[in-house]
Amino acid sequence: MSNETVVWKGTSSQVKNLWWFVACLLVIPIPWAIWNWLKVKCRVYTLTDERLMIESGVFNKGQDLLELYRVRDLQVNQPFWLRLFGLENISLLTSDLTTQSLMLDYIPSALNLRDKFRQHIEECRRKKGVREVGIDLEPGIGSTPQ
Repeated sequence: MSNETVVWKGTSSQVKNLWWFVACLLVIPIPWAIWNWLKVKCRVYTLTDERLMIESGVFNKGQDLLELYRVRDLQVNQPFWLRLFGLENISLLTSDLTTQSLMLDYIPSALNLRDKFRQHIEECRRKKGVREVGIDLEPGIGSTPQ
């Protein structure tokens, strides 16, 4: 990561744990809410101009790296509940063997990460000369018989 530029670094919103916090007032003990708060707080996403790094774990830390040129598709989902808080879910479908799909959930939509991802994905593909190739596995649909 010597010559990479950090584009964004952050975590999911604690709105993800809202029901745990409410439940603490009613029935569930506070340690469960604290544990869930820690799990969200300790999962840190770092988007650079070449890769997405995900650090997670409260006691045992782990790191997953995803090269941006491997991202095949990007989806943004904003359910009604998340829109109330200005949040969104970003799903990435990749060609990476260990991380074929990845979701960044409860991310503030004001950050406009969708466009940042798209820009850097295209830039990485261009720099590395990577092109997406699709293969039609069902012959006969949209093709002419030979």
